[in-house]
Amino acid sequence: MPEPMPPSAVLFDLDGTFADTAPDMTAALNRLLARYDRPPVPLEQARCHVSSGSRGMLAVGFGRVPGDPDYEALCSEYLDLYAADIHCETCLFPGIGALVEALDAQGVCWGIVTNKPGWLTDPLLEAMALPIQPACVVSGDTAARAKPHPDPLFHACGMIDRDPRACWYVGDDHRDILAGRAAGMRTLAALYGYLGVELHPRDWGADGLLAHPLEVLRFLHVDALSGVSAAAS
Repeated sequence: MPEPMPPSAVLFDLDGTFADTAPDMTAALNRLLARYDRPPVPLEQARCHVSSGSRGMLAVGFGRVPGDPDYEALCSEYLDLYAADIHCETCLFPGIGALVEALDAQGVCWGIVTNKPGWLTDPLLEAMALPIQPACVVSGDTAARAKPHPDPLFHACGMIDRDPRACWYVGDDHRDILAGRAAGMRTLAALYGYLGVELHPRDWGADGLLAHPLEVLRFLHVDALSGVSAAAS
């Protein structure tokens, strides 16, 4: 593989990397479980499944997977419930706000590449009222194939006119690292995220592991804003 270029963009997965959406996604699951007289799922039990979206939620709550006879109906119900209360407790992970400010100040653009469908991604980002807007937003239905295929990352690079070799992708799921590597990007695994239930992040093949979002700056060799440190919240 050619040597990576100096960083010109950082792309983030959304759920579990950029924003902590687990409380609202779990709340929607528990409202659906109540409809079917099933017991609620504790947040900490559901948390590691959130990066898999509705598929993960229905697996942990109902034991249902795509292909089961009632899966599609349950999925539709779940997504309707989630969309109705998409931004009650969701918030940026501590340090994300300071990170994008530091990137912006240093001329490194940033964007979102998520498997969340656009009809959920767009209203969520709007409701979050971000102080700095992303240079691009690519949802799970934007490109022909979602992650772990690299298509969404190539699409993002086209939107911001960046060479993938000059981009870093940050994610909290194995598929994020697979997609980033397939696109020729450098990759960072967010240990503060949801992480899934399969391989340990050290086995994903990422270029680095992040205990805190602001550690991105160390890997990029980008100076943080005055007064911002990796311990900031």
